[in-house]
Amino acid sequence: MTELRSQRWYGGEGVRGFSHRARTRQMGIAAEEHLGKPVIGVVNTWSEINPCHLHLRDRAEAVKRGVWQAGGYPVELPASAIAGETYTKPTAMLYRNLLAMEVEELIRSYPVDGVVLLGGCDKTTPALLMGAISAGLPAIFVPAGPMLRGNWRGEVLGSGSDMWRYWDDRRAGLVDDKQWAELEEGIARSYGHCMTMGTASTMTACVEVLGMTLPGASSIPAADSGHPRMAARSGIAAVEMVRADRRPAQLLTSEAYEDAVTTAVALCGSTNAVIHLIAMARRSGVPLSLDDFDEVARNTPVLANVAPMGAYLMEDFYYAGGLRALLVQLADRLHLDRPTVGGQTLRQAIEGAQTFHDDVIRPRDKPVAAEGGLAVLRGNLAPRGAVIKPLAADPKLLKHSGPAVVFDGYPDLLARIDDPALDVDANSVLVLRGAGPLGGPGMPEHGMLPIPKKLLETGVRDMVRISDARMSGTSYGACVLHVAPESHAGGPLALVRDGDVISLDVGERRLEVLVPPAELARRRAAWSPPPQRYPRGYGALHAAHITQADEGCDFDFLAAPGQTPEPDAR
Repeated sequence: MTELRSQRWYGGEGVRGFSHRARTRQMGIAAEEHLGKPVIGVVNTWSEINPCHLHLRDRAEAVKRGVWQAGGYPVELPASAIAGETYTKPTAMLYRNLLAMEVEELIRSYPVDGVVLLGGCDKTTPALLMGAISAGLPAIFVPAGPMLRGNWRGEVLGSGSDMWRYWDDRRAGLVDDKQWAELEEGIARSYGHCMTMGTASTMTACVEVLGMTLPGASSIPAADSGHPRMAARSGIAAVEMVRADRRPAQLLTSEAYEDAVTTAVALCGSTNAVIHLIAMARRSGVPLSLDDFDEVARNTPVLANVAPMGAYLMEDFYYAGGLRALLVQLADRLHLDRPTVGGQTLRQAIEGAQTFHDDVIRPRDKPVAAEGGLAVLRGNLAPRGAVIKPLAADPKLLKHSGPAVVFDGYPDLLARIDDPALDVDANSVLVLRGAGPLGGPGMPEHGMLPIPKKLLETGVRDMVRISDARMSGTSYGACVLHVAPESHAGGPLALVRDGDVISLDVGERRLEVLVPPAELARRRAAWSPPPQRYPRGYGALHAAHITQADEGCDFDFLAAPGQTPEPDAR
């Protein structure tokens, strides 16, 4: 083992070394407890307002137990919880980069030799990894794990997906107050993140296949006793990683990201994974693009029969064999000789994994779908790309043309969507703009535009919807998302008017507004950028430096190449 980084703080006879040691004694820690041992930072995103992470206070203790067993010294470092889209307004995505900055600087500025990262709620996973990648020290991720299945009147419920379904039914007059109150109490029954293949489960699975968790870690339900055991083993692994000097840069190669994309598509995972993986890859110096996703998606079967697209939930997925079993099915498409945090290759990490329920994790000769986990669209309405999840849509809408009904921002949408006088029918294309990285601000999950109430009442349950927003990984429908460049930055979405015919052809990967180029040019000449919402503070920093969806929505200065120098600890 090379000299411990923490010794730059604790070693030597100078006044600074004395001060660092004395302050450690002040906390009641004896010299023999930490000097000469790997110091492991336990970066914990626990808080009392994040139900996904409510158990991470206990899991941090399990991690520490593992660190002590392996001969290290753990130091817990609290970090922002980002309580998902549930509580964090205007959107948790606005603060992903803030958490990434916090994690990077926590790691760099303190006397730690390696870190264990605790998270799982949608934006915390990529944020923790982005910060750790940039900091460059040995790091291992402990995923929070999915919550238990929901339950209502004998029906198994998936947290977000069934919320959206029953909300439509309630707006259509099919769910009464008593039923709605019962659903509120039964849809989320334990700590842990969403138990569908939403953004949380998709991203933790991607981090596992990237090699940044212990084998099988991402699938374990939060309430299962295997979860604290995994946390303790991760603490042990963190100490071993420091001793072996095993760092993210050695693991997160272009091949690793290619495997993560393959896995996300085979899971029919969240479209948000596109943005997050691009951001993570760029932190790693890997030029991942939308075209890479589309190429993989055209040739990768969907094997996970998990909601919102499938019939089962993450608890079923875990007991059917979990991610390791799915990766066995994909083995010929993966780079199996890559290293992982535990010192094993990916091949060794999945060795012996079995599928115990082949309707949950499908074999290659009986996929959920031969393709359709993702598609990237381009055209005059999305010059830099947009995404759609074809399997989430009513098949008849995958090739569709209809007149636009345009909403300028989410408040406008909410004010008019249920107006009986709204000029809309099932053939219309709902367009939301002003909801991108700049316009949202932060690119909120508004992309699953609600179906107008008067159409719900006639039985309509899907329409073509287009926006520069994201949507929840638990959502579904013929929703075209992440239109780039966004309207707020002058993208063509800003030029669309009510009644313009929009043409969607997923098979041809096209998204067009059927307006003559001369007319679009005339509209562009008359367009002016909207004023920025934030005159100061973090919002102003975000507006000045955020990149577009196709670039990962990172800050330009954080995605920049180069390594920040280590601090002087003298």
